[in-house]
Amino acid sequence: MSQQTFAELDLPARLLQNLDSLGYQSMTPVQSQVLPLALEGKDIVARAKTGSGKTVSFALALLAKLDSSRFAPQALVLCPTRELAEQISEVTRQLARTTENLKVLTLTGGSSTRTQQESLARGAHVIVGTPGRIEDHIRRGSLNFENLNTLVLDEADRMLQMGFLDAINRIVEQLPQERQTLLLSATYPEEIKGVADKVMLAPEFISVDTAHTAADIRQLFYHVEDKSQRLLALQLLLLKNRPESVLIFCNTRVAVSEVTQFLLEKKFSAIALHGDLDQRDRDQNLIRFSNRSVSVLVATDVAARGIDIDKLDVVINYELSKDSEVHVHRSGRTGRAGETGVVWTLYDDADQYRMEKLQTAYHISIDKNRLPPLQALKEAPVIPPMVTLVINGGKKQKLRPGDILGALTGEGGVSGSAVGHIKIQSARSFVAVERQAVQSSLEQLRKIKGRSFKTRAL
Repeated sequence: MSQQTFAELDLPARLLQNLDSLGYQSMTPVQSQVLPLALEGKDIVARAKTGSGKTVSFALALLAKLDSSRFAPQALVLCPTRELAEQISEVTRQLARTTENLKVLTLTGGSSTRTQQESLARGAHVIVGTPGRIEDHIRRGSLNFENLNTLVLDEADRMLQMGFLDAINRIVEQLPQERQTLLLSATYPEEIKGVADKVMLAPEFISVDTAHTAADIRQLFYHVEDKSQRLLALQLLLLKNRPESVLIFCNTRVAVSEVTQFLLEKKFSAIALHGDLDQRDRDQNLIRFSNRSVSVLVATDVAARGIDIDKLDVVINYELSKDSEVHVHRSGRTGRAGETGVVWTLYDDADQYRMEKLQTAYHISIDKNRLPPLQALKEAPVIPPMVTLVINGGKKQKLRPGDILGALTGEGGVSGSAVGHIKIQSARSFVAVERQAVQSSLEQLRKIKGRSFKTRAL
């Protein structure tokens, strides 16, 4: 069966033109099922695995009916974490490039409430945020939804797991009853059904690729005796298999710190992501990892929610999650959008009940695999192929990605193929360059568009 194309949808010409320029042609299965119904204005509950294209589905649906001439919030997207909110906002802005004067505003914790209030006062069309900060702005009177026509609950299962149910209910009470509601979730527990019954009107239910298949994800399990062997097993697996991009999950912040410190002592390129980090450090660590300038990211489940990394080689469960559904979420970080992936899980005798539950619930074949021999310890850790440079200028200084790329590749500069991701923030910018091009890149970035900027390697 041939794939449906975006051109077949009843989308405004401006959106179709932009989709074509971005290279969007065929729809993913979830997009082909969600979008036609969403464009008809129906309420929808969509269950689909991570990386299936859900964000594009609801972003196009809400953009299709926005009136950019009216500077008032017309769409609200609620999601569980700051990282996911930023990701959704970035995708929405990209899809809205050809819509004049359209403003997408991200409202999450970790950023100044006053600055957010000032941005709200200037008007915004799409609000993307976490329930706590959205509720805070409603309580302060800085956020009014009387013109809202679309509510999106993204990763609803995770929001409930994080205890946001009461906040979501209070927010919904402040929204117009006549609206479209889209609920998206990787799983559909009974609690999600309860939310759908409360906030939606005769929703359409869509289920696409709800479970990763053996073809998507290769699950390998390794038995360990104790904590010291767990750390050794981690070291052996990384040295023997040599993946370039690895996401390690731990159950607690303490474990994240311990594992990260161990890996750094063993000369691995590793970085941590957990709730104790301030927003600036969290953003910087995620950028370095996504740029492939750090090989290993060690994170808790909450911190890692919403991470969208291209071609993540391996996910490692340093500790088995207490919730079998969380194991599926973790696994979904690799093997995204048709790619194949690998998951390594370490477990001990105390995990036996969880292992049996996991095997029964998700039909995962659990065979004990042998750890690599100790001879692997003679290998040197992988060196990341890229280095991230940080520039002390950003949107406030009117820097654009093209300005940075132009400075890098100008006369006597580096090849464009040596330049990776470019990320522009309010007062800082990040660019990934190949390791051998670091020194020449630092020289080239001393001046950008005739202005001097300080640049350093992270």
